[in-house]
Amino acid sequence: MAIGLHMEVVFNAAPLHEMAIALAMLAYLMFIVYSTKWVYSALRKRGVEHNVSVYYNRKIIHIFGAGVLTLLFPVYFTGIAIPMLLVGIIAILIYIPHRTGKILYWFQMKENAYEVNFTIAWGFAIGFSWLIFGDPVYGVVTAAFMAFGDAVTGVVRNAMFKRRTKHWLGNVAMLAVSLPIGAVYAGTAGMVAALVASIVEHFELNPIDDNILITLGSLITLIILREFLGL
Repeated sequence: MAIGLHMEVVFNAAPLHEMAIALAMLAYLMFIVYSTKWVYSALRKRGVEHNVSVYYNRKIIHIFGAGVLTLLFPVYFTGIAIPMLLVGIIAILIYIPHRTGKILYWFQMKENAYEVNFTIAWGFAIGFSWLIFGDPVYGVVTAAFMAFGDAVTGVVRNAMFKRRTKHWLGNVAMLAVSLPIGAVYAGTAGMVAALVASIVEHFELNPIDDNILITLGSLITLIILREFLGL
């Protein structure tokens, strides 16, 4: 891939068709988000604590919401304008509850807006890759690490410790999921990026959270290894 400003990918070749797809994706994502409200109720009835239930739901949304859309973006879109518009709308929709103080309690937390960070980081990775390299592959790999790999960390940690924690066991689980993703999409460089992503996920300093670190760490690693070292 050639490094540069690929203006040919800015606009979508079939804007009306692709806008319809974007709206369908938004509807699908909203369905996933509001479906987890039922999951929250079911978990709470079983005695699962509020915070644990919330983080289970966040990871469900990671996988079935962001994860699915991550894989579909390069298949259905020919440019970045409509996908980035979709990402912006999603970010605004999930930020508004924080701004108004009326959070969506079944997957949001008052003390942080990390799901907003996730959306922005997700969009940045795909948009940057597409615009600078003319191909969204680096962004897809990075976003998949967040959507699938990071999701597994929460599931494992919640199941093992019944609370939000940064135990390294979660990072091992993330690596197990991220390695094959990196290998399929970017070979050796992708596997190294998976390792980097799985390590930096362990750290966060509000408002800089693991979503931002995973994005920057894995994206920079992929660019260096593939574009400058030829791996």
